[in-house]
Amino acid sequence: MTTVVRFSDHRRKPPYLHFTRAELNQLLGLYAGRVRKGEWRDYAIHLGPEAASFMVFRHTQENPLFVISKLGAGKARARSQNIRQGQYVVVSRQHKLCQGHSLDDVLGIFDRPMKLVTG
Repeated sequence: MTTVVRFSDHRRKPPYLHFTRAELNQLLGLYAGRVRKGEWRDYAIHLGPEAASFMVFRHTQENPLFVISKLGAGKARARSQNIRQGQYVVVSRQHKLCQGHSLDDVLGIFDRPMKLVTG
């Protein structure tokens, strides 16, 4: 008896992009400091073939306050030419706050004092 097997079912899927242990320690250290101050309450990690994202929430039921992403090579190439292509990006509510080639560079944005803006 023979069975038909699709090659697409058994092909290797692209590996997910992930944070290294050192990067994750930096992210969790920042998160722990902000939790101590009462600013952040929850986080989520999303791993995909194009990007790995660390999302920070004030409340579990909300949209993320900040998304810190590590971009893969394919994602950086797809961006327009006028944007500097960095490996790490910090986004808040669809606005890019910072982009750089190292995690230390982009996490430096959280060292600056933040201002409350009312509308």
